[in-house]
Amino acid sequence: MEQAISITAYSSISPLGSNPLEVWKNYQNSKHFLNKRIFAHFDAWVGSLNQTEADKITELKNSNPHFKQLDLSVLYAIFVSRNALKQTDWEKQKRIGVNFGSSRGATALFESHHSEYLQTGRCEVVTSPTTTLGNISSWVAHDLQISGPDISHSITCSTALHALLNGVAWLRAGMADKFLVGGSEASLTGFTIAQMRALKIYAKSNQAFPCKAFDLNKKENSMILGEGASAICLEKGVSEKSIAIVEGLGYATETLTHPVSISSDAQCFQKSMRMALNGISPESVDVIVMHAPGTIKGDSSEFRAIQKVFLDKIPALTTNKWKIGHTFGASGLLSVELALLMIQNQKFISIPYLENQKLPEKIRKVMVNAVGFGGNAVSVLLSMPGE
Repeated sequence: MEQAISITAYSSISPLGSNPLEVWKNYQNSKHFLNKRIFAHFDAWVGSLNQTEADKITELKNSNPHFKQLDLSVLYAIFVSRNALKQTDWEKQKRIGVNFGSSRGATALFESHHSEYLQTGRCEVVTSPTTTLGNISSWVAHDLQISGPDISHSITCSTALHALLNGVAWLRAGMADKFLVGGSEASLTGFTIAQMRALKIYAKSNQAFPCKAFDLNKKENSMILGEGASAICLEKGVSEKSIAIVEGLGYATETLTHPVSISSDAQCFQKSMRMALNGISPESVDVIVMHAPGTIKGDSSEFRAIQKVFLDKIPALTTNKWKIGHTFGASGLLSVELALLMIQNQKFISIPYLENQKLPEKIRKVMVNAVGFGGNAVSVLLSMPGE
């Protein structure tokens, strides 16, 4: 039997805040945390940090001269990693691994340096080292003064859950004693949103809920981009510190027919969810936190996949993208945070614009889904300790 892996701490920063009590409070109301922002060529809905959280990041940036040259995606990662480790008793001399991923990486900083190059034909000395994707995990490890492996990667929108997969694999292989995994995204730039608009998936509506994630009756795509980061601490075994157990892991990739394709019944999700169950009865899963990006095809294909796997025993379904937007590479672990909060508080967070949502009698097992461009799906099954 494979060794159990526990989640023993977690931290986040998002439009909901960065304090766990505040985040949970904001999850319990029916308000979304999206706002309109004016860019150079258009205005668009986004899920941005509130001013209080933005000020915390500014304070962090000004606390170290070297931080002033870093992209927000790196600063977000440092911020949540510090907060996560404060909750642990990890000894820094141990082999602590770090795997922080991002879909876009230092996109705002890269755009700034590129703009300077177009104007002057020159680049600053720090342009390359501060815009590489590996910059995220290496700065986190440097800031925390830990010397285990540090890995950065991008697997688009399933990046954060792939980081969790990596952390579990390293721990079970005995190549690390503890593992900090996370995802960070700070890509609220006009160029990034223009790319999503070009795909014709970005929200245009000014209705009460501009992102209608998992509304299968919507007539137009409603994806909205958000920003934020999340980190979780993984340890081997089960103890009184365990918040949840990583009971199942699944992953799959679809054959590409188009750069952003996914089959009508999300075969990648069918495979990843079945792998995560690995003999566990589907009936025992109480909740699924869906990827549900707010697009017509993305939402419906994931639901069809759930129908294929769970048949007439479909768990209660929810998502957080209607509330905070789609945070790309950070989204999977922000969904894990929602799962952990529901397990800890034994309260289901429903979607306010959906009628007759199924409510779970208990919340002991929660599955979390994420998928990226090209059908890179990951499913993680979390369970309450002692289940």
